[in-house]
Amino acid sequence: MPNGWIILDKPLGLGSTQGVAAVKRVCREAGLGKVKVGHGGTLDPLATGVLPIALGEATKLTGRMLDASKEYQFTVAFGAETDTLDLEGEVIATSDVRPTLAQVEAILPRFTGPIEQVPPAYSALKVGGERAYDLARKGEAVELAARSVTVFSLVIQSSPSLPRRGGSRAATDGGVATSAPSTTPAARSPSPSKLGEDCVTLTAHVSKGTYIRSLARDVALALGTVGHVTMLRRTKAGPFDLSQAILLDKLNEVGKGAPLEHILLPFEAGLDDIPALNLDPEAARAVRQGRVLTGMTQGDGLYLAREGNIPLALVELSGGNVCVVRGFNF
Repeated sequence: MPNGWIILDKPLGLGSTQGVAAVKRVCREAGLGKVKVGHGGTLDPLATGVLPIALGEATKLTGRMLDASKEYQFTVAFGAETDTLDLEGEVIATSDVRPTLAQVEAILPRFTGPIEQVPPAYSALKVGGERAYDLARKGEAVELAARSVTVFSLVIQSSPSLPRRGGSRAATDGGVATSAPSTTPAARSPSPSKLGEDCVTLTAHVSKGTYIRSLARDVALALGTVGHVTMLRRTKAGPFDLSQAILLDKLNEVGKGAPLEHILLPFEAGLDDIPALNLDPEAARAVRQGRVLTGMTQGDGLYLAREGNIPLALVELSGGNVCVVRGFNF
């Protein structure tokens, strides 16, 4: 049974569960039998980039991956808002206001640090037992509560279409456009990107639970206009980044006979921020049995308990006592 991580550079249009299914299929084709597989953080079909896929015992770490911070590149097109807040939806509001690059730069500190954010109506959050996107697709009004998230950094990566100064199509006050966007539904448009919006590409490092589509919406509204996401790429998830990611073609080679080891990262790669706690055979036996160790001299915190090179468990050390958080079967 393989244990470790495949970091997929998820292509446009592929869902996260489809990425998991592709790994399962390749494992079967490679003669590995039924392998336990899970992903470490959903990416929308219209998003690309880092999708950590866990195999075997690494699936016990996907919860940690979901809780990890993420980094994204995303493009906001100004002038149109869609019901999905991305290219997939229908235009629901338009505005002639286009901010300058200086105005965008000035507004970003408002969205850095702890912020309150209302998730998109088209999201996987549950409302009354149903997914919000299912309700939205039925035409029902979806009201989601604001949530606290943290944006560790938010900076401009590029903006080929925004003037640095001047050139905004609306009067400004204090560097921010003041003309209110029209909330009158626009004519149904199959492609918001054809509306000719000016755009800006940003990079963001965010906490778990942060919706980039909501961030783009709120930035646009703060600039006195409306906007939607036209490109979203995850560049890092927890300890994994694009330098470790493989394309689907590389994954499919395993099903045709290429060694899985060429694309499989070790189990411990998902725990590179966790210090090791090396145990002797007697202490290792106690941890395997779930018993508490006492009299440890290391500092408090989370550790990866090991016997030699064999991972035993994630353990919490507090006041000299070691308690098992999650055990592994190697």
